[in-house]
Amino acid sequence: MDLDRRTLLRAGLWGSALLGANTLGLSRPAEAAGPTPFRRIAVEEEFSTLELLLAQRKVLAENPPDEPGFTRFWGTMADSLGIWGVVQELVGLPGSRGLMRAFDLGEGRIEAMDAAGIDMQVLQLTSPGVQIYDAAQAGDLAQSTNERLAEAVRAHPDRLAGLATIAPQDPAGAARELERAVTTLGLKGGLINSHTRNEYLDDPKFWVIFEKAQELDVPIYIHPRVPARDMVKPFQEYFGLEAAAFGFPMDASLHALRLILSGVFDDYPRLQIVLGHMGEGLPFWLPRIDKKMALFASVKEPRRKLEKPPSHYFLENFHITTSGMNYHAPMKLAHEVLGPERVLFAVDYPFEENEDAVRAMDAAPFSDADKVKIYQTNAERVFKLSERAGPGA
Repeated sequence: MDLDRRTLLRAGLWGSALLGANTLGLSRPAEAAGPTPFRRIAVEEEFSTLELLLAQRKVLAENPPDEPGFTRFWGTMADSLGIWGVVQELVGLPGSRGLMRAFDLGEGRIEAMDAAGIDMQVLQLTSPGVQIYDAAQAGDLAQSTNERLAEAVRAHPDRLAGLATIAPQDPAGAARELERAVTTLGLKGGLINSHTRNEYLDDPKFWVIFEKAQELDVPIYIHPRVPARDMVKPFQEYFGLEAAAFGFPMDASLHALRLILSGVFDDYPRLQIVLGHMGEGLPFWLPRIDKKMALFASVKEPRRKLEKPPSHYFLENFHITTSGMNYHAPMKLAHEVLGPERVLFAVDYPFEENEDAVRAMDAAPFSDADKVKIYQTNAERVFKLSERAGPGA
């Protein structure tokens, strides 16, 4: 079926009218949220559009050899969850209705936030984003996605903010789109779903993106996806291991370390990167990384000599979020290693439940002052959000 972009976007705009937030009964009622001394701002909250889903379906049908992780994992998940039935229904064909809360950028999403006492979401395009397409298609999809996101933010300016999707396949084009999205559309930073067709951002050809981010004084959020072609095979022996169970954090933490070791933060010292899932495991490893990389640099000259130890860059050029990590032990480790000023609250909605994340952070063994930072003021500072009080204040 050939549909123009406007038709596709129109079909995906008002997902709440078609797909309720509780389609499969995954949301649990929350206790009534009373007044709090802070706004709860969740900063890794995901969405998609019908246009992106149809594009992904085409890639899956083509089964390109350079995307074995995407095609195997997402193809299996799409068939299992009945996602293509949802697509058929949205474009007017017979099919079943499945859980597609990611489409909802309207009232259903707001209602789910209200039920858990979340005042604002910072939205980003869900994995794999536009990383799997050629440069021209990726650039077009990034632009239309950003326009859709900006429309949703304009409709709910006190409740939603957004990060711009950018396509590193064309680095200069990605930098231009980041500037347009920030200065014209009002988005709050950039979003890249990790490796782009098996290439990582430590390659200097991509650094025009970082130059622009530093110039605009906005962060880049690196969200994980299934590991690259040369990395994914050992994960695939056990379905799901390549995804959120382990492959996602391994991919994103590798990406972050490659950036650190490339020297990009010596060139762009004000650049800020945001990692989800409690820093993708890196806070646990920092002392050993410093020690062993110093040893290996004494054996073989590194590609670039860094001005400081790797951990310095992580502590100065990264912020991390709590997305999907509603466990007090890693929370306490991250809080101790990075300090409360570099930890931000996130849910990973709709793939995690708002209520679970709020309960865990409310009960975390931190001072009220630190919870204010993690829930609210860090996000306001990093993403330059308005300090307007939301309904939970």
